[in-house]
Amino acid sequence: MKDYYSILGVDRGASEDDIKKAYRKLAHQHHPDKPGGDAERFKEINEAYQVLSDQGKRSQYDRFGTSFDGAQGNPFGGMNGVNFDFGDLSGMGFGDIFETIFQNMGGSGGRPPVYRKGSDLEIGAEISLEEAVSGKKVDLSFKTQVTCSECDGKGHDPEKGFSKCSVCGGKGEIRETKRTFFGEFSQVSACRECRGTGEVPKSVCSVCKGSGRVSGERKVSVDIVPGVADGQIIKVKSMGEAGERKAETGDLYVRVRVKKHAVFSRVGPDLVMKKEVSLSDIVLGRKIKVLTIHGKEAELTIPPGSDLRGEFRIKGEGAAPKGDLVVILDVRSPKKLDSKLKKILEDFGGEW
Repeated sequence: MKDYYSILGVDRGASEDDIKKAYRKLAHQHHPDKPGGDAERFKEINEAYQVLSDQGKRSQYDRFGTSFDGAQGNPFGGMNGVNFDFGDLSGMGFGDIFETIFQNMGGSGGRPPVYRKGSDLEIGAEISLEEAVSGKKVDLSFKTQVTCSECDGKGHDPEKGFSKCSVCGGKGEIRETKRTFFGEFSQVSACRECRGTGEVPKSVCSVCKGSGRVSGERKVSVDIVPGVADGQIIKVKSMGEAGERKAETGDLYVRVRVKKHAVFSRVGPDLVMKKEVSLSDIVLGRKIKVLTIHGKEAELTIPPGSDLRGEFRIKGEGAAPKGDLVVILDVRSPKKLDSKLKKILEDFGGEW
């Protein structure tokens, strides 16, 4: 019995997100169109994901596995005169069995797309804190499957015409008979040779081998709005992996990474910084100057008698439009005390 959890490298209690992440990573690694790709391994990974990503199929798989060869008895024996065979179950998953049943009964299980949609991709974009606050347009480039320029993604030369598919006889579909736990059923599916069209091109593109896409580089400019947070994801529609033969292109997800700053740190919409001041600045209530992340000087008045660990806000100078700059005082103690200052401090010891 196939262990779908081991195939995806996740434990049996894995969440839907964990399963999706594992699938995307493995599918990207073993995709047959990529160098070193493995078509059989990719097919196995896809099969495991189709089961574990569906709550109903996953529940049945957890209970029964990928076959019923260990089942005892026949709870449906003799139903409507159908002779059920408990022999070869063809490795079908429980969800596949029910899909076969409903299709045989005239239900619309739905035919899969003729050509495979391109995968969604995720890449990172690292920017400085200044750029995150002010906003920035970043230019990114990455390797992926792109539309074949030789055939414009068609995978063939339309002017050379088509011939009838020899596998399906031009019907675009094939009928397969499978023996299951519930009996023998016939299933109609799209022909793999002509992808459901009933025709095969007479002149297949020599560059993309008929897929309509090749390995290449995609370039994209992404507008990062002011106030973007570290880890925030920006979706760029139709800039992921190209689909087969003009099928839909996947989306691109850009994860923003904000580099640490030497002076400022971010807390929600606010920026926080420490400002070194002297004891006399606080005692006398002096004005101090602070350099904001925008490079402007802001003046801050310290009220006499302020707390040594006081925090002061400069409105509108935070990380987001409604954020502030929070200034935390860092009091610098005098390194040397002359006799006069020492005497003053001793006289006012109770106040200090």
